[in-house]
Amino acid sequence: MAKRQVDISRRELLARGIAFGGVAMVGSSTKLFGQEALSEGTLLPTAAEPLGDLRASLRGELLTSAEPTYDEARKLWNGMFDKRPAAIARCAGTADVISAVKFARSNDLAVSVRGGGHNVAGKALRDGALAIDLSLMKGLRVDPKAKTARAQGGVTWGQFDRETVAFDLVSTGGTVSTVGIAGLTLGGGIGWLMRKHGLACDNLVSVDIVTADGQFLTASEAENADLFWAVRGGGGNFGVVTSFEYRLHELEPITAGVARYPFAMAKDVLRFYREFTSSAPDSVTTMAGISNGPVAGEKAVWIAVCHSGPKTEGERLLRPIKEFGPPVMDMIGPMPYTAFQSMMDANYPPGNRNYWRSNYLTELSDEVIDIIVARSDGLPSGAGSTPYFEHMHGAVGRTGEQHTAFSNRAAKYNFTVLSVWKDSGEDDKNIKWTRELGDAMKSWATGAGYVNYMTDDEGAKRVQATYGSNYERLVAIKRKYDPTNFFSGNQNITPKT
Repeated sequence: MAKRQVDISRRELLARGIAFGGVAMVGSSTKLFGQEALSEGTLLPTAAEPLGDLRASLRGELLTSAEPTYDEARKLWNGMFDKRPAAIARCAGTADVISAVKFARSNDLAVSVRGGGHNVAGKALRDGALAIDLSLMKGLRVDPKAKTARAQGGVTWGQFDRETVAFDLVSTGGTVSTVGIAGLTLGGGIGWLMRKHGLACDNLVSVDIVTADGQFLTASEAENADLFWAVRGGGGNFGVVTSFEYRLHELEPITAGVARYPFAMAKDVLRFYREFTSSAPDSVTTMAGISNGPVAGEKAVWIAVCHSGPKTEGERLLRPIKEFGPPVMDMIGPMPYTAFQSMMDANYPPGNRNYWRSNYLTELSDEVIDIIVARSDGLPSGAGSTPYFEHMHGAVGRTGEQHTAFSNRAAKYNFTVLSVWKDSGEDDKNIKWTRELGDAMKSWATGAGYVNYMTDDEGAKRVQATYGSNYERLVAIKRKYDPTNFFSGNQNITPKT
């Protein structure tokens, strides 16, 4: 089939992609803060199978730029990204996922996979590609006798918690309720119950997954065990996970909240936090950081905490946080788990611009504290902007480094720098501040970062360093299940030849 020349704008070509006359725009790729953009290139034909055949095969819907709902469907949580996929397959079930994978494979099309769409790097969509969108797949069933829950890939943690808490059961979820279960779990799954019950991926019992050749597989400790190992921390590199089966735990009373202190006390508070976390039991998960205060131009240092267990025990264990200083604001007390899980949602609404950096630390040294406090003078003005620590260890650290693909089990803290803002004119200063503070931590870090917090400009070496001694095993499993790197729209593990 000969090349076709079409008198149409480049932007419209990107929007129409395979939907336009059976041709696709291909060429070299550039990256702007992690966003892929197809450059001017050659118009090459796709395979003869028309897009209409894919539409007819779906129980869900197929959207192109011709549909009025296309623009809404392509919105991502991180407002830095304005991506225009050629088509969006809004899957209603596993059969739709299989159809989309097979169609893309047969037509040599790039794909992306969307669960909750909350990924900071904007990986859920790619310009000119076929987006496999799971956001309509909201099925969720709790088995209270077996203490398990099976949830489809479009479920968010807020939706998951609402169902499990109805049975007085819970599992480790994200720290913001609007995050999708899929991306968070596949990348590891830091959450408020991790020190007691492990990461989200540690609580997986099995997954249903569609692989690059369109096969439907179940992966567990007993079946396709190598694949099950890989998806627990290896991200979306190995297929489209259509459902997750989680182990649940008895919901205990929750004592939780946030204490704020004046910025002038920042060094003292963070040193206190280091001492507190050195002896905190597994029932206590904490975070601490510096953010903008309620008054414009005013910063504050804060400690957020969650205790899972008897109320009297929680009050006793958390009393030092409430008495130190004392705080200028103390919101720590008994509360429903779902209320605490959604407490930070307001700081991270969809549409804001986000840029993050993450480093694992084995210790919280005086030098680290001094750097963070000094550089916080330049803290961006966004409500969600913050450098902060997530205390790990506990059940996270007791799991072996090779037990799942998620490694870095020995890290005591995950240190993350979040910049959140609204105006695109402030991109440069926010990105510069975040990078510089993240880079300043590297001398005290393990060399790895939390894959779920990575942007796209950190590079393949950073991904490899993050998986450490598990990387070569991941490469071998990638080669087995996805030898052509069909699933490359992620923090990519490339199959070696």
